Amino acid sequence: MVKLADNSQVYEYSVEDLKRVATRIRRHIIEMVYSAKSGHPGGSLSITDVLTVLYFREMRIDPQNPDDPRRDRLIMSKGHASPALYATLAVRGFFPPEELLTGFRKLNSKLEGHVHRGGVPGVEASTGSLGGQGLGIGIGMGLAARLNNLDYHVYVILGDGEIQEGGNVWESLMAGFKYRVSNVTAILDRNGVQLDGFTKDVMPVNDIKAMVEGFGWKVLEIDGHNYDQIISAIEFCKSYRDGPTFIIANTVKGKGVSYMENNPKYHGSPPANEEEYRKALSELTLEGA
Repeated sequence: MVKLADNSQVYEYSVEDLKRVATRIRRHIIEMVYSAKSGHPGGSLSITDVLTVLYFREMRIDPQNPDDPRRDRLIMSKGHASPALYATLAVRGFFPPEELLTGFRKLNSKLEGHVHRGGVPGVEASTGSLGGQGLGIGIGMGLAARLNNLDYHVYVILGDGEIQEGGNVWESLMAGFKYRVSNVTAILDRNGVQLDGFTKDVMPVNDIKAMVEGFGWKVLEIDGHNYDQIISAIEFCKSYRDGPTFIIANTVKGKGVSYMENNPKYHGSPPANEEEYRKALSELTLEGA
């Protein structure tokens, strides 16, 4: 059930509805990066299912009132996945989807290559290049909710290449536990691929679950493309009151486009030509969407 920030119910999306919405978002991602001839499709496609569940089922938001103080917040800490966030916001009604093609990565456009707050309704923070700033921002927002007696929830999307950089992420994990910010959920898009190759080859992060649990967070591990698992994990995190929560979402880089899946080339490269572009769209069919 989608809810506005005032808790009024809008529309109940079934899992099949959510899958169709995710396909529409993925098509927008491909169209955006191909039109701009630049961008990051791989990590955008991998996090699409999680974003779809959040924005179309779990988060309390109102596209007509994007700054409502009661709204839930989402920080896209891996800011290069801007196509996924912009497309999700557009499909959800924050701004017209037509702007995705005319504005993404264009000079003087508000739809910058890395997520940027300032003119884009629904974007909560400017993030990227990477360094883990998003989790610290999310912890701060969670503490602000406590100070202001508001009950919103904060979600922070992290990348597995991003957390290799350490510092800010691990300090934020310590602070989240110390202050018991139970209204903050970090979601790791663990797709195993980064700019220079596979994370296991560039800098292995090994047992992330044990590492994060060592900082005192409640950790869940799921299939980041299984809607039942995504929904169950988020519902648990919303109800958990003993501290912050962390979801490890195991995903596929480039999910939905065969030649992009698990291919490091498409971390930051659009379809190379018209043939690749058409092939991607033909694999992302919109039957009944």
